[in-house]
Amino acid sequence: MEQLSFKFIDLFAGIGGFHLAMHALGGECVFASEIDQYARQTYIQNFQSISPQLFQAGLFNSDIRQIVPDEIPDFDVLCAGFPCQPFSQAGYKRGFHDSHNSERGNLFFNIADILEVKRPKAYFLENVQGLVNHDQGKTFKLIRQVLEVDLGYSFYYQIVKASDYGLPQLRPRTFIVGFRDEGFFKGFNFPEKLPLKFNMSDVWGGVCSREIGFTLRVGGRGSNISDRRNWDSYLVDGTVRQLTYIEAKKMQGFPDNFEFPVSSTQAIKQLGNSVAVNAVRVVGNNIITYMNSLKSKQTEMKKTKNKGEWSELLTFIRILLEQRIILSDENLNPTGSYFKVTKVTGKNINLEFLLINQNQVKIINKDTAVVETLNIGKLINSKILNNLVTLIKAGKATFIIPEFEVIQNTLGLTLIKGGTSSQKADIFLDIHNNILTKENEGFGIKSYLGSKPTLLNASGNTNFIFEIENLAKDKVDEINAINTKTKLTDRLKAIEKYGGVFKYIAPEKQAMEYNLKMVDFLMPEVIGSILLVFYKHRISAIAKIIDYIHENTNLITDLQYEDKTFLVNKIKKFLVDVLLGFFAGSKWDGSYEANGTIVVKESGEQVAFHVIDLTSLQSYLYNNIKLDTPSTTRHRYGRIIRENDQKLYFKLNLQLRF
Repeated sequence: MEQLSFKFIDLFAGIGGFHLAMHALGGECVFASEIDQYARQTYIQNFQSISPQLFQAGLFNSDIRQIVPDEIPDFDVLCAGFPCQPFSQAGYKRGFHDSHNSERGNLFFNIADILEVKRPKAYFLENVQGLVNHDQGKTFKLIRQVLEVDLGYSFYYQIVKASDYGLPQLRPRTFIVGFRDEGFFKGFNFPEKLPLKFNMSDVWGGVCSREIGFTLRVGGRGSNISDRRNWDSYLVDGTVRQLTYIEAKKMQGFPDNFEFPVSSTQAIKQLGNSVAVNAVRVVGNNIITYMNSLKSKQTEMKKTKNKGEWSELLTFIRILLEQRIILSDENLNPTGSYFKVTKVTGKNINLEFLLINQNQVKIINKDTAVVETLNIGKLINSKILNNLVTLIKAGKATFIIPEFEVIQNTLGLTLIKGGTSSQKADIFLDIHNNILTKENEGFGIKSYLGSKPTLLNASGNTNFIFEIENLAKDKVDEINAINTKTKLTDRLKAIEKYGGVFKYIAPEKQAMEYNLKMVDFLMPEVIGSILLVFYKHRISAIAKIIDYIHENTNLITDLQYEDKTFLVNKIKKFLVDVLLGFFAGSKWDGSYEANGTIVVKESGEQVAFHVIDLTSLQSYLYNNIKLDTPSTTRHRYGRIIRENDQKLYFKLNLQLRF
């Protein structure tokens, strides 16, 4: 194998089959996650010398649901053999709706969350063969849609047997592979099959009646050699012998020096849950080689943009032409006040635009110090801007605007934010008026040229957990099976109908709780009450929800919130903090990266808010923000969950939209 240097993470790591394979290709594991305590023991035993930084830096996670993607070190390849039981013949086949054992069915979406935030170059997933046809193909179709459409990665899959790549075991598994920068020209190929390196006689050290073994299972009680379900009994030298972890280790491609600091029963169970190391290594080699060939394609891809990205460019060039931003009242009407703009730049672009006068713009390359002067009036005018607004509004998904390309090329612009969504300031301006002078003042951009913009995007970071008390466990399946158009409301009402009581616990992720407490110590509980009102009573406008909470003071027990004005002011602060300050997935230090927001109206005209007039900004947000209902499957909420088959929980998701 070619030795290739790259970084990878190992999710649902088990005992480290992916780790062994990718490390052999020259990869460095920078993060791993495994929940089973016995598998963790085996993982630590075998990798503490190979990847000591995982354990020294606390990067061996024990529960993927608690991962904050922003806190994972940067990496190139995401590897994951996500739980197979919900999709396998041997499991319950509940799929994404398996809520009976710590949400194991929908943990795929934790992978999606990490891909969305970290944007690695590639992913490499493994699951059972039955995943492809589970629920008449609907499950696999959804996985493909999330990876390919929602996240913008390419998508390849193949049913791979361990025996395809040298190991004497059937073990058909679904391998799924994709790349970030591939674009329209798909070219990845799974490797050609390889001959067996050894057979089952070599495994046993005697003459075995089978050259290729049965699929290694998780373990448990053995079966008779003549049983059609037999998986662990073989005829060797004329004698029936039952597999031990010694033989199983060879069948899975683990080296002889791989150690098991657990019982033999646990060892064979762990091997049955693992991946076939040789198959992962051979396919992984093709992934790394192909991934490294894609470096030149990213620039070509960026010619296509979505409406938000085109709106950012539109805002940028409008400021170059008009050389000012007009301040807004709470209804998006110009107040008559404005900031004069003398410089425009972005956090992740290497150009500064100095606005000399109404016609001249000086462009400075920050890397080379090269200076060019441009007559902006010859490049952009009001007619051109109006035409660009029309083209943006007519676009679908990601698209090309040739008329914009001439302007971009002349100015040297591609994307304003440099392809990252983890920043509140989309543009930086030098501004002044008779009250204030600021350099490099950050502004976000919100556009109404497409669908209504979001204030807080839904993710696993925006889930809130409630414990359900006094509900009989035999009602769980009945309630979860409710699938009406208003299923969330109907499930909540059914829980209460059968005596269930919702007890607020906390946000699912600690970072979200930390950030909310930065706003106000009781804000997590306030948001919990807001979510219950929204999903139970279908009141979506934040202002109307606060009215309802004030009229039903038992929803929030702290007496200080009986004063409606006090509660309204706290919510207004929360909304501004979300707009200018924190992201749900990373801990916030309490400061604002941006001090204002530019709003692109449906007409294409733009107005701005700045903290110099905080009252107008707060009122605009308070009167225009509503709660929305994101996908329950994608964001893993809205079903009763049995945690370790004991307590019952229910999650609700917070998404805020203009």
